[in-house]
Amino acid sequence: MTRTIDHDLVIVLAGEAGQGIQSIESILSSFLKKSGFHFYSTSEFMSRVRGGTNSTEIRVSSRRVSAFRNRIDLLIPLHAEAVAHLGNRVTDETLILGDKAAVKHEGMIDVPFTKIAKETGSALYANTVAAGCICGLLKVDAEEGASFMYDHFSTKTDEVREKNREAFLKGYEAGTAIEAVRIQITASDTPKGEVMLSGSDAVSLGALAAGCDYMCGYPMSPATGVLQNMADYSKRHDIIVEQVEDEVGVVNMALGAWYAGARAFVTTSGGGFALMTEGISLAGMIESPFVLHLAQRPGPATGLPTRTEQGDLDLVLYGGHGDFPRVIFAPGTLEEAYTLTQKAFALAEKYQLPAFILTDQYFVDSRYNIPLFDVPETPPDRHIMQTDPDYRRFALTGSGISPRGIPGYGEGLVCADSDEHDESGHITESMDMRVRMVEKRKKKHAALLAEAAPPTLSGADNYKTLVICWGSTKPMVAEALEELALPDVAMLHFSQVFPVPTGAAALLEKAEHIVSVENNSSAQFTRLLDAETGIPIRHTILKYDGLPFSVEELAERLSSAVKEGK
Repeated sequence: MTRTIDHDLVIVLAGEAGQGIQSIESILSSFLKKSGFHFYSTSEFMSRVRGGTNSTEIRVSSRRVSAFRNRIDLLIPLHAEAVAHLGNRVTDETLILGDKAAVKHEGMIDVPFTKIAKETGSALYANTVAAGCICGLLKVDAEEGASFMYDHFSTKTDEVREKNREAFLKGYEAGTAIEAVRIQITASDTPKGEVMLSGSDAVSLGALAAGCDYMCGYPMSPATGVLQNMADYSKRHDIIVEQVEDEVGVVNMALGAWYAGARAFVTTSGGGFALMTEGISLAGMIESPFVLHLAQRPGPATGLPTRTEQGDLDLVLYGGHGDFPRVIFAPGTLEEAYTLTQKAFALAEKYQLPAFILTDQYFVDSRYNIPLFDVPETPPDRHIMQTDPDYRRFALTGSGISPRGIPGYGEGLVCADSDEHDESGHITESMDMRVRMVEKRKKKHAALLAEAAPPTLSGADNYKTLVICWGSTKPMVAEALEELALPDVAMLHFSQVFPVPTGAAALLEKAEHIVSVENNSSAQFTRLLDAETGIPIRHTILKYDGLPFSVEELAERLSSAVKEGK
């Protein structure tokens, strides 16, 4: 019996670290987008260089897709434990294509990837054979695929390039011979002219567009991709990139760069941020701009270093001793990551405070096609003045924002001190001046609220049930609700989580029943909304096993939650 798959195909590649799964995903994503298919991919992997079991999900669709699905339509296991690793994701509906010499599984269609690869010249070509097999099932142009494969390996010898071309065509032939499935996905011209980016790419490009000219960090999964991107950009743009000896050095070097007039950027994960908190508090005292990207992973301590969670909101919200203003963004799409990273730089410099971009492993490692970004035509406003001899770095103003100077630009002395200080920046123990400085810094909070990124409301206008989410859960919640098509239900997504936008309370009050979705165990954002708005949210959907929500999981849990609220 032939199974037909219309419009949306979920492919999963699974195998050991080192078997080339990421290579297959990279090749397929680029070629299938070029062929006119919408594309989405994400990976889950163990914390090891070799061995274990990793998997990559690839969605090929007739429409835009950006959400993780639990369903597997087509599985290609590259080693014996791969099928078991995926657990209940593998069902009777899953078509499994594998090499029976390496994988034993009842009902699997034998495609001898390794044998075909060896006949071509080496077992190393097995992943190229697998890519060809998938393209054969999709009925894309074989010669275009082979040529793409040849060009993809442009840095290799002519012999290796030709062997990969040959391996692709043999895999393609094997794919077209499979009769158990018929795939009907419509290609279009739209994806061809678009870009395919990951979350790391979107954040990095946002920093580049914001005028970032100094980057420092200490490698820490899953944030390292941004550091690597900026290092690559530094070859073509005027950016200094430093890999620092530890996170304490990172935060202080970044503050030094801002003090000197640079637009500095830091990337880290939760454990690295914990080491930076004293420096972040210093940023609050010296009223320095500071921009940090934190890619969340499960804690405490090392936790699950290659998995995902939204568990660091409290850490970023309260990190640093004493009271000082800050702003926290949590993009839910690649477009938001790009624009909000720019906004983080703009607000940090305008209001002289720390700005944070919260992502997570799932978000930074997910990729899909989107339209080209609008690139700013003019450089960003630097909010830097030329100082005179009477310059006071912390002058008391009605707005709380003091004119910002930098050393060497003018005649004034630009003081910075971790102790409480007077308007000139000199240490003081005056209680009156202490109160005035605390209140000066607090004034910025109201200004930040006026520029807050409002939450996005979608679904029923006259909703009775409101589903709250923030950050990376947005695509899954949106697709789940679209699938359920429940009446009187709307979704409210927050891409700015602090300060909580002023209009949020009115949107919450309108609902008879509120459901909050979070990828953590303690409902951190739910508690923040309760504290800031005074509106209790009693129904939460939480997940904290290291994996993202799937569309199917959310559809089931949201359906139950809506019924309970009636």
